[in-house]
Amino acid sequence: MSTLTQGSLAPDFDLPTDGGSRIKLSELKGRKVVLYFYPKDNTSGCTVEAIDFSARQADFEAADTLVIGVSPDSVQSHERFRKKHKLSITLASDENKAMLESYGVWEEKSMFGHKYMGVVRTTYLIDRDGRIARTWEKVKVKGHVDEVLAAARSA
Repeated sequence: MSTLTQGSLAPDFDLPTDGGSRIKLSELKGRKVVLYFYPKDNTSGCTVEAIDFSARQADFEAADTLVIGVSPDSVQSHERFRKKHKLSITLASDENKAMLESYGVWEEKSMFGHKYMGVVRTTYLIDRDGRIARTWEKVKVKGHVDEVLAAARSA
């Protein structure tokens, strides 16, 4: 799992997003950022998590916190995912997985005896100085967004 700990400088990234934009962590200094990593667009847990974060977007904005969902899916996949579920949060694409690896969330997984590489559902709260304020590893979706919002409000 990740070697990033509370107080660590969050690795910078520059990723394409849905809507044809790019997002770069170093340009977000002065704001809190929630980076949540998820395995795949349009899967059950990932869809619930994205809808939950979108439903609370105004609350995150009131806490001066930007929410960014990251997966290895393409920008085009993110755009379809956003449209299908009326998502309002930013979705970033890391198809080459360099950023996923820098955050320690691209790992070997196993299902029914089959080993494969994939994203371990993880969330980071990054403070205004670009440091890790809180980490949630191997996230269970139910209730997660409320817990992240409470941490963002108090950070």
